[in-house]
Amino acid sequence: MEAIAETSLPNQIHRGKVRDTYDLGNGLLLMVATDRISAFDVVLPTAIPEKGVVLSNISAFWFAMTAGSMPNHFICMANDAAKAGIALPDIPPEVARRAMVVKRAQRIDAECIARGYITGSAWAEYRKSGTVNSMPMPAGLVEGDKFPEPLFTPTTKAEEGHDMPMTVEELGNLVGESTARLLGEKTVELYAAADAYARDKGIIIADTKLEFGLLDGQVIVIDEMLTPDSSRFWDAAGYAPGKSQPNYDKQYVRDALTDMGWDREPPAPELPDDVVDKTRARYLEAYQRLTGQPLP
Repeated sequence: MEAIAETSLPNQIHRGKVRDTYDLGNGLLLMVATDRISAFDVVLPTAIPEKGVVLSNISAFWFAMTAGSMPNHFICMANDAAKAGIALPDIPPEVARRAMVVKRAQRIDAECIARGYITGSAWAEYRKSGTVNSMPMPAGLVEGDKFPEPLFTPTTKAEEGHDMPMTVEELGNLVGESTARLLGEKTVELYAAADAYARDKGIIIADTKLEFGLLDGQVIVIDEMLTPDSSRFWDAAGYAPGKSQPNYDKQYVRDALTDMGWDREPPAPELPDDVVDKTRARYLEAYQRLTGQPLP
């Protein structure tokens, strides 16, 4: 898949950890979600088959669902470009089913994270200092506890290496106080609405990362949205605070790499076949539960 995307499509303007982006002209981009997977901010040498198809299509699902609450950059899936009156270069079918046509925006260089439950890096910080993103938390929390209200915990956006936590004040210094306030409000609002929807499908969204950009002076959602890469999806039926939760996201990969003894510094090790297969199954399950549709 990666070789097809890299050699057949012209005008590549960005290669991210997972997505490759191409300039279509006229203010449009083609965003291709590859099967690459990253963990602890390092791209792994092993791909997860059809992962990119899941990421693009689940993003498209959420973009459509939330457009009334917050505008976004999504126009259509590449497979639907002709119906939308958009002419694309010749794209192999395997690329088209994992590619979105989107509006080109000026990226806001921060990652906007909403946390509904204490887990991951938030849990690690809490155990060490009793805080989450430098904010004091109640004593006695256990892993997986639900916060009374979702937290907004922005980070830097690093092209290489690790993203670093930012306070809301630091975000304000970067983008302006009014924009920082809007980012916080919309991140939490979108997360809460998605979590409420997902609960009816048997999934808890423990946290999620959103990215925003500016288009014609308006803040919009860009990149991906509420995917198993950018969120923690827990099985609601198996949820119980005080332990690691059964999940449908890449936490399974993180746990496997930790069990392998990897020090989280590149190069990352290859993933065993059984980890690849189980990760793929988790991503497909998340997509089908949330959308109610088979993978295109």
